[in-house]
Amino acid sequence: MSWTEIVIEVARRHAESLSDALMESGALSVSVEDADEGTEAEQPLFGEPGMEPTEAAWEHSRVVALAEAGADHAAIVAQAQAACALPQLPYTLRPVAEQDWVRLTQSQFEPIHIGKNIWVVPSWHEAPDPAALVLELDPGLAFGTGSHPTTRLCMEWLETHAPQGSSVLDYGCGSGILAMVAKKLGAAKVIGIDIDPQAIESAHYNAERNHCEIDYYLPDQFAHSADAADRPLFDIVVANILSSPLKLMAPMLAGRVAPGGALVLSGVLDRQADEVVAAYAPFLKLSVWAERDGWVALAGTMAGAHEGQPAGPQ
Repeated sequence: MSWTEIVIEVARRHAESLSDALMESGALSVSVEDADEGTEAEQPLFGEPGMEPTEAAWEHSRVVALAEAGADHAAIVAQAQAACALPQLPYTLRPVAEQDWVRLTQSQFEPIHIGKNIWVVPSWHEAPDPAALVLELDPGLAFGTGSHPTTRLCMEWLETHAPQGSSVLDYGCGSGILAMVAKKLGAAKVIGIDIDPQAIESAHYNAERNHCEIDYYLPDQFAHSADAADRPLFDIVVANILSSPLKLMAPMLAGRVAPGGALVLSGVLDRQADEVVAAYAPFLKLSVWAERDGWVALAGTMAGAHEGQPAGPQ
Protein backbone atom coordinates (compact mmCIF):
# COMPACT_ATOMS: atom_id res chain seq x y z
CA MET A 1 0.00 0.00 0.00
CA SER A 2 1.27 3.52 -0.81
CA TRP A 3 0.87 6.64 1.27
CA THR A 4 0.68 10.42 0.93
CA GLU A 5 1.52 13.19 3.37
CA ILE A 6 -0.75 16.23 3.57
CA VAL A 7 1.36 19.24 4.60
CA ILE A 8 -0.29 22.35 6.06
CA GLU A 9 1.43 25.37 7.63
CA VAL A 10 -0.47 27.15 10.41
CA ALA A 11 0.11 29.40 13.40
CA ARG A 12 0.85 27.80 16.78
CA ARG A 13 -2.65 28.46 18.14
CA HIS A 14 -4.22 26.26 15.47
CA ALA A 15 -1.71 23.38 15.38
CA GLU A 16 -3.22 21.18 18.09
CA SER A 17 -6.87 21.61 17.11
CA LEU A 18 -6.06 21.08 13.43
CA SER A 19 -4.10 17.92 14.25
CA ASP A 20 -7.06 16.50 16.16
CA ALA A 21 -9.48 17.47 13.38
CA LEU A 22 -7.33 15.83 10.69
CA MET A 23 -7.37 12.58 12.65
CA GLU A 24 -11.14 12.79 12.94
CA SER A 25 -11.35 13.46 9.20
CA GLY A 26 -9.52 10.31 8.18
CA ALA A 27 -5.78 10.92 8.57
CA LEU A 28 -3.88 7.86 9.80
CA SER A 29 -1.38 9.85 11.84
CA VAL A 30 -0.40 13.49 12.38
CA SER A 31 2.85 15.14 13.42
CA VAL A 32 3.76 18.78 14.07
CA GLU A 33 7.11 20.23 12.96
CA ASP A 34 8.83 23.59 13.11
CA ALA A 35 8.11 25.21 9.75
CA ASP A 36 11.25 27.31 10.28
CA GLU A 37 13.50 24.30 10.79
CA GLY A 38 16.94 24.87 9.30
CA THR A 39 16.62 28.66 9.37
CA GLU A 40 17.67 31.32 11.86
CA ALA A 41 14.06 31.40 13.09
CA GLU A 42 14.16 27.72 14.18
CA GLN A 43 12.92 27.29 17.77
CA PRO A 44 14.05 24.39 20.01
CA LEU A 45 11.39 22.93 22.30
CA PHE A 46 12.71 21.21 25.42
CA GLY A 47 12.72 21.53 29.17
CA GLU A 48 13.38 19.79 32.45
CA PRO A 49 10.54 18.37 34.59
CA GLY A 50 8.28 21.19 35.69
CA MET A 51 9.51 23.45 32.89
CA GLU A 52 8.28 21.59 29.83
CA PRO A 53 6.69 23.53 26.93
CA THR A 54 2.93 23.69 27.34
CA GLU A 55 2.42 22.97 23.63
CA ALA A 56 4.27 20.72 21.20
CA ALA A 57 4.03 23.39 18.53
CA TRP A 58 5.93 26.36 17.14
CA GLU A 59 4.95 29.93 16.26
CA HIS A 60 5.10 28.87 12.63
CA SER A 61 4.05 25.20 12.66
CA ARG A 62 3.92 22.57 9.95
CA VAL A 63 1.20 19.96 10.42
CA VAL A 64 1.88 16.75 8.50
CA ALA A 65 -0.95 14.24 8.13
CA LEU A 66 -0.41 10.76 6.73
CA ALA A 67 -3.16 9.30 4.54
CA GLU A 68 -3.56 6.52 2.02
CA ALA A 69 -2.51 7.58 -1.47
CA GLY A 70 -5.98 6.90 -2.83
CA ALA A 71 -7.84 8.85 -0.13
CA ASP A 72 -9.76 12.06 -0.86
CA HIS A 73 -7.15 14.43 0.50
CA ALA A 74 -9.11 17.57 -0.34
CA ALA A 75 -12.09 16.24 1.63
CA ILE A 76 -9.89 15.42 4.63
CA VAL A 77 -8.52 18.97 4.70
CA ALA A 78 -11.94 20.59 4.07
CA GLN A 79 -13.58 18.63 6.86
CA ALA A 80 -10.77 19.45 9.28
CA GLN A 81 -10.76 23.16 8.53
CA ALA A 82 -14.55 23.29 8.93
CA ALA A 83 -14.28 21.55 12.31
CA CYS A 84 -11.73 24.17 13.42
CA ALA A 85 -13.67 27.09 11.89
CA LEU A 86 -10.61 28.02 9.84
CA PRO A 87 -10.58 29.75 6.46
CA GLN A 88 -9.51 27.74 3.42
CA LEU A 89 -6.16 26.13 4.13
CA PRO A 90 -3.55 25.81 1.38
CA TYR A 91 -1.80 22.47 1.50
CA THR A 92 0.69 20.39 -0.43
CA LEU A 93 0.90 16.66 -0.99
CA ARG A 94 4.07 14.60 -0.63
CA PRO A 95 4.22 10.99 -1.79
CA VAL A 96 5.79 8.62 0.70
CA ALA A 97 8.16 6.23 -1.06
CA GLU A 98 7.75 2.51 -0.44
CA GLN A 99 10.47 1.34 1.95
CA ASP A 100 11.38 -1.56 4.15
CA TRP A 101 10.68 0.37 7.34
CA VAL A 102 12.05 -2.34 9.64
CA ARG A 103 15.36 -2.44 7.77
CA LEU A 104 15.47 1.38 7.60
CA THR A 105 14.91 1.71 11.34
CA GLN A 106 17.47 -0.94 12.16
CA SER A 107 20.07 0.72 9.94
CA GLN A 108 19.95 3.79 12.20
CA PHE A 109 21.21 1.84 15.22
CA GLU A 110 24.72 0.42 15.06
CA PRO A 111 26.76 -1.19 17.86
CA ILE A 112 28.10 1.40 20.31
CA HIS A 113 31.58 1.13 21.82
CA ILE A 114 31.80 2.62 25.31
CA GLY A 115 34.82 2.98 27.55
CA LYS A 116 37.57 0.42 27.06
CA ASN A 117 35.67 -2.83 26.74
CA ILE A 118 31.89 -2.28 26.61
CA TRP A 119 29.71 -2.79 23.54
CA VAL A 120 25.97 -2.09 23.32
CA VAL A 121 24.71 -4.17 20.43
CA PRO A 122 21.20 -4.24 18.86
CA SER A 123 19.79 -7.76 18.49
CA TRP A 124 20.08 -7.66 14.69
CA HIS A 125 23.88 -7.12 14.81
CA GLU A 126 26.76 -9.42 15.67
CA ALA A 127 28.95 -8.24 18.54
CA PRO A 128 32.14 -6.68 17.10
CA ASP A 129 34.13 -8.21 19.97
CA PRO A 130 32.40 -11.22 21.57
CA ALA A 131 35.08 -11.27 24.27
CA ALA A 132 34.13 -7.76 25.44
CA LEU A 133 31.40 -6.85 27.91
CA VAL A 134 28.47 -7.08 25.50
CA LEU A 135 24.96 -5.84 26.19
CA GLU A 136 22.22 -6.82 23.74
CA LEU A 137 19.85 -3.88 23.81
CA ASP A 138 17.33 -2.62 21.27
CA PRO A 139 15.96 0.96 21.25
CA GLY A 140 12.66 1.04 23.10
CA LEU A 141 10.35 3.02 25.34
CA ALA A 142 12.78 3.37 28.25
CA PHE A 143 15.73 5.79 28.30
CA GLY A 144 19.19 4.27 28.10
CA THR A 145 20.81 2.70 25.05
CA GLY A 146 24.33 4.02 25.64
CA SER A 147 24.07 6.68 22.97
CA HIS A 148 23.47 9.61 25.33
CA PRO A 149 26.56 11.24 26.92
CA THR A 150 25.17 10.89 30.45
CA THR A 151 24.61 7.15 30.08
CA ARG A 152 28.11 6.71 28.65
CA LEU A 153 29.63 8.69 31.52
CA CYS A 154 27.99 6.45 34.12
CA MET A 155 28.99 3.29 32.26
CA GLU A 156 32.59 4.52 32.04
CA TRP A 157 32.62 5.27 35.77
CA LEU A 158 31.40 1.75 36.55
CA GLU A 159 34.00 0.23 34.25
CA THR A 160 36.79 2.32 35.81
CA HIS A 161 35.71 1.48 39.37
CA ALA A 162 34.86 -2.21 38.72
CA PRO A 163 32.18 -2.99 41.32
CA GLN A 164 33.37 -6.57 41.92
CA GLY A 165 31.42 -8.03 44.85
CA SER A 166 29.66 -4.72 45.58
CA SER A 167 25.99 -3.89 46.07
CA VAL A 168 24.69 -1.40 43.51
CA LEU A 169 21.52 0.71 43.33
CA ASP A 170 20.56 2.15 39.92
CA TYR A 171 17.97 4.84 40.70
CA GLY A 172 16.02 6.01 37.66
CA CYS A 173 17.10 2.83 35.88
CA GLY A 174 15.22 3.34 32.58
CA SER A 175 16.16 0.45 30.30
CA GLY A 176 18.28 -1.05 33.09
CA ILE A 177 21.52 -0.56 31.19
CA LEU A 178 23.59 0.74 34.12
CA ALA A 179 22.35 -2.02 36.39
CA MET A 180 23.30 -4.60 33.76
CA VAL A 181 26.78 -3.11 33.32
CA ALA A 182 27.30 -3.27 37.09
CA LYS A 183 26.16 -6.89 37.21
CA LYS A 184 28.37 -7.94 34.29
CA LEU A 185 31.30 -6.20 35.97
CA GLY A 186 30.89 -8.49 38.97
CA ALA A 187 28.53 -6.68 41.35
CA ALA A 188 27.11 -9.12 43.89
CA LYS A 189 23.68 -7.54 44.26
CA VAL A 190 22.08 -5.02 41.90
CA ILE A 191 18.73 -3.28 42.29
CA GLY A 192 17.08 -0.89 39.85
CA ILE A 193 14.30 1.57 40.69
CA ASP A 194 12.22 3.73 38.35
CA ILE A 195 8.94 5.66 38.64
CA ASP A 196 7.79 4.52 35.17
CA PRO A 197 6.11 1.07 35.03
CA GLN A 198 7.07 0.76 31.35
CA ALA A 199 10.72 1.29 32.29
CA ILE A 200 10.49 -1.47 34.89
CA GLU A 201 8.94 -3.82 32.34
CA SER A 202 11.63 -2.95 29.79
CA ALA A 203 14.41 -3.38 32.35
CA HIS A 204 13.15 -6.83 33.38
CA TYR A 205 13.06 -7.90 29.74
CA ASN A 206 16.56 -6.58 29.04
CA ALA A 207 18.01 -8.22 32.15
CA GLU A 208 16.57 -11.60 31.17
CA ARG A 209 17.92 -11.49 27.63
CA ASN A 210 21.35 -10.46 28.94
CA HIS A 211 21.34 -13.19 31.63
CA CYS A 212 21.61 -10.69 34.48
CA GLU A 213 20.03 -11.39 37.85
CA ILE A 214 18.71 -7.97 38.84
CA ASP A 215 15.67 -6.91 40.88
CA TYR A 216 13.74 -3.94 39.49
CA TYR A 217 11.10 -2.03 41.45
CA LEU A 218 8.81 0.96 41.43
CA PRO A 219 9.67 3.14 44.47
CA ASP A 220 6.67 2.00 46.53
CA GLN A 221 7.33 -1.63 45.66
CA PHE A 222 10.93 -1.34 46.82
CA ALA A 223 9.94 0.39 50.06
CA HIS A 224 7.85 -2.67 51.00
CA SER A 225 10.25 -5.29 49.65
CA ALA A 226 12.55 -7.68 51.45
CA ASP A 227 15.45 -6.03 49.62
CA ALA A 228 14.71 -2.70 51.31
CA ALA A 229 14.83 -4.37 54.71
CA ASP A 230 17.88 -6.56 54.02
CA ARG A 231 19.92 -4.02 52.07
CA PRO A 232 19.02 -0.45 53.10
CA LEU A 233 22.48 0.86 52.13
CA PHE A 234 24.53 0.24 48.98
CA ASP A 235 28.22 0.31 48.16
CA ILE A 236 27.43 2.21 44.96
CA VAL A 237 24.41 4.37 44.14
CA VAL A 238 24.15 5.66 40.58
CA ALA A 239 21.42 8.00 39.35
CA ASN A 240 21.29 9.26 35.78
CA ILE A 241 18.26 11.57 35.79
CA LEU A 242 18.20 15.40 35.53
CA SER A 243 19.53 18.14 37.76
CA SER A 244 16.20 19.32 39.21
CA PRO A 245 15.00 15.93 40.52
CA LEU A 246 18.55 15.06 41.60
CA LYS A 247 18.62 18.13 43.83
CA LEU A 248 15.23 17.29 45.32
CA MET A 249 16.28 13.71 45.99
CA ALA A 250 19.59 14.57 47.67
CA PRO A 251 18.59 13.38 51.19
CA MET A 252 17.09 10.15 49.85
CA LEU A 253 19.90 9.22 47.45
CA ALA A 254 22.66 10.15 49.89
CA GLY A 255 20.82 8.20 52.56
CA ARG A 256 21.13 5.04 50.47
CA VAL A 257 24.95 5.15 50.28
CA ALA A 258 26.82 2.93 52.72
CA PRO A 259 29.72 4.40 54.74
CA GLY A 260 32.69 4.44 52.41
CA GLY A 261 30.40 3.90 49.44
CA ALA A 262 30.20 5.92 46.23
CA LEU A 263 27.48 8.14 44.81
CA VAL A 264 27.52 8.79 41.05
CA LEU A 265 25.16 11.32 39.46
CA SER A 266 24.64 12.33 35.86
CA GLY A 267 22.00 13.98 33.72
CA VAL A 268 23.67 17.22 34.79
CA LEU A 269 24.81 19.95 32.41
CA ASP A 270 28.20 21.42 33.22
CA ARG A 271 26.58 24.78 34.08
CA GLN A 272 24.33 23.00 36.63
CA ALA A 273 27.12 21.11 38.39
CA ASP A 274 27.72 23.65 41.19
CA GLU A 275 24.02 23.67 42.13
CA VAL A 276 23.88 19.89 42.38
CA VAL A 277 27.14 19.74 44.34
CA ALA A 278 25.69 22.29 46.79
CA ALA A 279 22.50 20.26 47.24
CA TYR A 280 24.55 17.23 48.30
CA ALA A 281 27.10 19.14 50.39
CA PRO A 282 25.34 18.40 53.73
CA PHE A 283 25.74 14.68 53.03
CA LEU A 284 28.97 14.19 51.08
CA LYS A 285 31.41 16.03 48.85
CA LEU A 286 30.79 15.62 45.12
CA SER A 287 33.07 16.71 42.32
CA VAL A 288 33.08 16.45 38.54
CA TRP A 289 34.49 13.05 37.60
CA ALA A 290 34.28 13.50 33.82
CA GLU A 291 32.60 15.66 31.14
CA ARG A 292 31.25 14.82 27.71
CA ASP A 293 29.50 17.09 25.22
CA GLY A 294 28.47 19.61 27.87
CA TRP A 295 27.24 16.97 30.36
CA VAL A 296 29.05 15.92 33.52
CA ALA A 297 29.18 12.97 35.87
CA LEU A 298 29.53 13.87 39.54
CA ALA A 299 30.99 11.41 42.03
CA GLY A 300 31.83 11.34 45.70
CA THR A 301 32.53 8.98 48.61
CA MET A 302 30.40 8.79 51.74
CA ALA A 303 32.21 9.40 55.00
CA GLY A 304 32.68 6.51 57.40
CA ALA A 305 29.64 7.44 59.51
CA HIS A 306 26.08 8.45 58.68
CA GLU A 307 25.66 10.68 61.70
CA GLY A 308 23.01 13.29 61.15
CA GLN A 309 22.00 11.83 57.81
CA PRO A 310 18.75 10.17 56.81
CA ALA A 311 18.73 6.41 57.29
CA GLY A 312 16.79 5.83 54.10
CA PRO A 313 14.21 7.22 51.69
CA GLN A 314 12.04 9.96 53.16
